[in-house]
Amino acid sequence: MSERYSFSLTTFSPSGKLVQIEYALAAVAAGAPSVGIKATNGVVIATEKKQKSVLYDEHSIHKVEPITKHIGMVYSGMGPDNRVLMRRARKLAQQYYLTYQEEIPTPQLVQRIANVMQEYTQSGGVRPFGVSLLIAGWDMDEDRPYLFQCDPSGAYFAWKATALGKNFVNGKTFLEKRYSEDIELEDAVHTAILTLKESFEGQMTEDNIEVGISNSSGFRRLTPAEVKDYLASIG
Repeated sequence: MSERYSFSLTTFSPSGKLVQIEYALAAVAAGAPSVGIKATNGVVIATEKKQKSVLYDEHSIHKVEPITKHIGMVYSGMGPDNRVLMRRARKLAQQYYLTYQEEIPTPQLVQRIANVMQEYTQSGGVRPFGVSLLIAGWDMDEDRPYLFQCDPSGAYFAWKATALGKNFVNGKTFLEKRYSEDIELEDAVHTAILTLKESFEGQMTEDNIEVGISNSSGFRRLTPAEVKDYLASIG
């Protein structure tokens, strides 16, 4: 029965589902794993960045990207869709800055990106974005970290720790066992890498994972040398 409704984005199936959104979530679940962990003094986001060929220049493409000085994001799913959302996010952040002369708070930015994603579930002639985002930020006013997830449906959630992409159920189970409320950023980076390692096929190196951290001094992507040191300390 649902086949009759599976290609129309704007038509509900009799069971009350928008099937295209479920297919978009399936595209996310087939994407490369990503992990986010909120610590007491910051947030870490990490992802697997495997290249299809050894001939790629692996440091020319980044999956962990800054949006503002204190906010960064990572995705699981389709890369080109993420690029569009990333540019929109940066533009929304700049528009806020022009209006209010201060950096956009993380929850406000997440809400605005989620609104963009929701538009693409209710318009004719478009398809939903095939990505889920993890957005990490440090709120300067409240002096606290934030970790949000945005889905293709336009829904967004705040998390203490979560996993997206391939084997996300195992990733979440692993995090449930390892996470504690008083985890420090340094430990959170280790835990994020270990979570990725759970479902990682092959040798994990500084070239095929990417890690970003956000704390009171801002958001930054860790250099390959720093990632290498973390990998060495995990063993």
